[in-house]
Amino acid sequence: METTNKAMAEQTANPTPTLTQQAVNPSPTQQVPKPEVTTKLINPVSLQQLIKRDRGMMTLSDDNMMLKQIHETHAPDGREFNVRPLFRLVEDILNRATLTEDPLTSAVQTLETTDDRTNEVSFIALLEALSFTIDRISHEIAYRCSSGSDAHATTLSIFNLVSSYSWDAKLVLTLSAFAVNYGEFWLLAQIYPTNQLAKSMATLKQLPVIMEHSGPLKPRFNALNNLIKAMMDNTRCIVEFKELPPKYISQDLPALSKAMTHIPTAVYWTIRSVLACATQISTLTSMGHEHWISGTSEAWELATLAHKINSIQDLLKKQLALCYQYIEERIEAETYQKIQSLIESIHIDNMMILRTLICPKDDVLPLVEGSTKTRVNIDVLRRKNVLLLISGLSISQDELSILEQIYNESRVDRTRRESQYEVVWVPVVDRSVVWTDAMQNRFESLQATMPWYSVYTPKLINKAVIRFIKEVWHFRNKPILVVLDPQGKVVSNNAIHVMWIWGSPAFPFTSSREEALWKAETWRLELLVNGLDPTILNWVKEGKFIYLYGGTDMEWIRKFTTTAKTVASAARIPLEMVYVGKSNKREQVRRCTNAITVEKLSYCWQDLAMVWFFWTRLESMMFSKIQLGITVDVDPLLREIEKLLSYDKEGGWAILSNGSFLFVNGHSSTVLSTFTQYNAWKDDVPPKGFDIACMDFHSKLHSNSLPCCRFEFPSEVGRIPENMKCPECLQIMEKYITFGCCHDESATKALF
Repeated sequence: METTNKAMAEQTANPTPTLTQQAVNPSPTQQVPKPEVTTKLINPVSLQQLIKRDRGMMTLSDDNMMLKQIHETHAPDGREFNVRPLFRLVEDILNRATLTEDPLTSAVQTLETTDDRTNEVSFIALLEALSFTIDRISHEIAYRCSSGSDAHATTLSIFNLVSSYSWDAKLVLTLSAFAVNYGEFWLLAQIYPTNQLAKSMATLKQLPVIMEHSGPLKPRFNALNNLIKAMMDNTRCIVEFKELPPKYISQDLPALSKAMTHIPTAVYWTIRSVLACATQISTLTSMGHEHWISGTSEAWELATLAHKINSIQDLLKKQLALCYQYIEERIEAETYQKIQSLIESIHIDNMMILRTLICPKDDVLPLVEGSTKTRVNIDVLRRKNVLLLISGLSISQDELSILEQIYNESRVDRTRRESQYEVVWVPVVDRSVVWTDAMQNRFESLQATMPWYSVYTPKLINKAVIRFIKEVWHFRNKPILVVLDPQGKVVSNNAIHVMWIWGSPAFPFTSSREEALWKAETWRLELLVNGLDPTILNWVKEGKFIYLYGGTDMEWIRKFTTTAKTVASAARIPLEMVYVGKSNKREQVRRCTNAITVEKLSYCWQDLAMVWFFWTRLESMMFSKIQLGITVDVDPLLREIEKLLSYDKEGGWAILSNGSFLFVNGHSSTVLSTFTQYNAWKDDVPPKGFDIACMDFHSKLHSNSLPCCRFEFPSEVGRIPENMKCPECLQIMEKYITFGCCHDESATKALF
């Protein structure tokens, strides 16, 4: 007793070291005083006492000495095993081994369903091979914790027991040994109220008393749980490093090389934390409750170790993230090369191509069928012509409604040749943007309206596929339509333009079919309004004069329509006029349409989707020609199309036709002047006819005042011409970069 009092007096005379001092490891060579025989053989030292003997927390030279010592114990003999199943079992034990609010409630809880693979033959054989090592580590931990040994020396002794194993295996084996004793402690704590055998064993370990005083002990248990979580997170990180595929990453990679230099330290401190946790439990079951109540210091010591491990783990996680990024880039590059090779190869059907592009996994139903909205296998597309509708979530309702109309018309008679194709929507989203509920709702809303097949979720589309779509098929954000024949050969990188122009009759959407369709076309009114409005086509059949005009300047519109009617009346020609708006400024077009209707100035389209489709078809005509390598200096039809598109950017315009014959395609200024100066050319009407006389006079005005030409290509359209010739003077046009906002675009474009 006298000796014990003297020791306590010495402890009081030596105050607890500061936080800085406690953050350092003990010197590995520090001499540990022999325990008092009268007390230490009965009760283990507390965690606080254990760590107090271990203060000194390493200077740089001590740290180097510690690393040298643990490396000297590391002598792997080539024995390798997959630690993941064993680690999964340890996780399950430690996740369930915790203090509950009510032990009785815990005792009657139903067994949760887990991924139980413990009965697999391979796992049983693994446990048989490792059980002796785990048992030895368990006994070593129990003995060292109860005898008050130096923590560093005890940690080294465990390193010696697992010297022949890899770093991850050392850690998982030590945690397995700890889980046996720790799990037993909490198993008894949870079931002793309802099991007599457990109650008797729990009594020997003082568990009823511990549970009775669990309130004051809660801070210590919380600190214990936090440390165990840090240990498990650290171990999981180290296991993930071991599982990195050597096919895609080597030790020479700086991120992996840096991590490997820190893993021995991480393993050391995690094993040392295992000893701290084991000491905590051993103290609780071996000492009276009067020694537990003042547990603030023990909780602080556990928190210090948790902070140490978390600091190491943060460093490892950063390197692991870099490794995963590197591996992902390597896999993406490999997949990209595979896609390129597959696209260039010859196949007996389209399955390999479609699986690679949409979903390579056989156990997934990657498609949603349009009419039933049920998930189906990709085999439904085998040996069929497939049109991949590739778009972002910003695809407009106008685009969808027109495509749906074309698609439904092709389904009316499934025996027709032009109906022998299937459409699949492939949604492409930016993977760097967090997938939000708004994006999911937008996706589901679009998918619900589509009568064709669609990919079940954008997440199925591989990043390498997205890269291929953007780099090879030049997808930006505007929808494209990639056509695959029944053998999976790409017959068109983008058939969206021919689909807008001719619809399903453009089947099979090849370049040769596109060229053939253009050869049959001329500059006529039907080309501009085909598929839009049967009323106009009826006027063509009736031989009426038809003026299409556009712009958003209501003052010019009033002058033009009024003057045109006056001239038509004077020339005694049957006249119809149609307002077709503008390629952008949708809200201004809506206001003009309302005003024209109220003032009865002319016929106009109330459905602005028709206005959108008119201009989209015109732009598609230009893109189709450019895609075929045709230029304005050799193609009069392209020249007229580009003139009209350019006039649209420069204000008002008008096209005048006599039935199918388009005789004037002019800017607002020259067309209006032609009508206001009718008296100057009215005498030419009887001999030449109204159309030719008007065309000749307009040509004179036009040649004296050539308007500037301008084309705008949104960055999202994909391929943009390197240069263009002016459709008016045939000179190479200057190139500018512009930014624009029309203030009336759909808000969804800003979201996606």
